[in-house]
Amino acid sequence: MTDTVSNAHEIAQAVDVLLQGGLVAFPTETVYGLGADAESTEAVGLIYSAKGRPSNHPVIVHVTPEADLTYWVKVVPPEAQALIDAFWPGPLTLILKRAENISPVVSGGQDSIGIRCPSHPVAQLLIRGFASRRPAGQGGIAAPSANKFGQVSPTQAAHVRHEFPELVAKGMPVLEGGSSEVGIESTIVDLSRLDQGVGPVLLRPGHITAAQIAEVLNQPVLSPDAHAPRVSGALKSHYAPHTPLQLAKINDMLKLAVKPELPPGQKLALVSHSMMHAPDGLSPQVDWIAMPHGYAAYGQVLYATLRALDQTGYVRMIWEQIPDHPDWLGVKDRLGRAAAAFS
Repeated sequence: MTDTVSNAHEIAQAVDVLLQGGLVAFPTETVYGLGADAESTEAVGLIYSAKGRPSNHPVIVHVTPEADLTYWVKVVPPEAQALIDAFWPGPLTLILKRAENISPVVSGGQDSIGIRCPSHPVAQLLIRGFASRRPAGQGGIAAPSANKFGQVSPTQAAHVRHEFPELVAKGMPVLEGGSSEVGIESTIVDLSRLDQGVGPVLLRPGHITAAQIAEVLNQPVLSPDAHAPRVSGALKSHYAPHTPLQLAKINDMLKLAVKPELPPGQKLALVSHSMMHAPDGLSPQVDWIAMPHGYAAYGQVLYATLRALDQTGYVRMIWEQIPDHPDWLGVKDRLGRAAAAFS
């Protein structure tokens, strides 16, 4: 981990790259993003190309607190304004009807747009510096997570450099901002169909919970339906390491800890949040890794732990099943999609 933060000169250089249609990696409170000028179809295309991302998979546009949202969306309904007042800047993305002047390339061809205001100071300085040099002072950065499509998201600048050495070698700026405070991607709420009588829909769980959103709006938050907009990170298999990953109950893990039944020379990683210490009789072919008890602390280190274990040479890693509690839904979602790649 590092607490290094990019200085004003480095941020200004990154702004120049964005204005020239290039890519910039930058920190947010959720994960590090791979960013480009949201209004340049060519620049956004570079994101898709670099990640190997399907062109119909939307990206999120990041703006500053003072941004004029009516530049980006057709209308800001009262429900959206209430959530903005409660949670922005922060890890909440709103899906709204896209303004006609904004290219559908950021929305995967849909008539909606995902938009959020990150709280990380480096992200805000970058977006503000970029917007200040755009016509009418309006500028947004389209940015999915800075990793190859479907892989583990980065929460440190070093993760980005490891993921995209070819882009770094060609001069892509990677701004430093320390380890991401939240550690998993933003909560996504669809408000684009309010005029059709469809209330708020939780399309991706995250640090901000459905209960918190429901409390602000004073109405229930719905589950995704067949007509919901496509959004980032909603595929069945996502956030996956290279090492095979399974989820298991703690009792099954305890049996494996003592008797992993592995060929000589192979090692197994067992990852638990309910047992801080390895059980007695732990096999020398097993490493017991303890995760934090709380959902927020767990989410903060989830991706960094996945990446570290992925580079250790384990034949498999088995993670304890996540508690079936609303607060844990974001973490449960990410680990479930990571495991789905191997099911």
